[in-house]
Amino acid sequence: MQRSLILASTSRYRRELLHRLRLAFDVQSPEVDETPLAGESPRALAERLALEKAQAVARRFPDAVVIGSDQVADLGGEPLGKPGDHARATAQLQRMRGQTLVFQTAVAVVCQATGFVQRELAPVRVVFRQYSDDAIEAYLRAETPYDCAGSAKSEGLGIAMLDAIDSDDPTALVGLPLIRTARMLRAAGIDLL
Repeated sequence: MQRSLILASTSRYRRELLHRLRLAFDVQSPEVDETPLAGESPRALAERLALEKAQAVARRFPDAVVIGSDQVADLGGEPLGKPGDHARATAQLQRMRGQTLVFQTAVAVVCQATGFVQRELAPVRVVFRQYSDDAIEAYLRAETPYDCAGSAKSEGLGIAMLDAIDSDDPTALVGLPLIRTARMLRAAGIDLL
């Protein structure tokens, strides 16, 4: 029996990425509080939220295979989330210039009916180049990446802000590591081919 597949995310970026696997899936909002816990590292935050999102939706749809994912930009151990507005995005990008960040992208796959639970982390090391405040302004006006962790939208003009990207799962920086996701879906019984 092929179980239904649900993406526990309202992110348009994750939805677009999951479409690449050519699987039928539904989208459900996980409605999880994304506030970091006291002293929680960016890595731990991403891993916890990915699993909580998948589990929250799996409780509502116990027979489905549910994918949850989360991404936190890690600037020297400090989590940088989605800026939400222009002023916060500007401040983030000013702090990030010339720095190396690790984008901690976690994915979890859960099926409550079978007891299947897997979670993996796909860290992406990103080197930001030195850029001017004018470059920040031009980028933000062109992309408005206020819904992206660390204001980084590498799949668009944000790539011009970078010197290097190091990852073993190329879609992880956009928000859903498809190599890891595909591996976990196969283990959960979802036939990709």
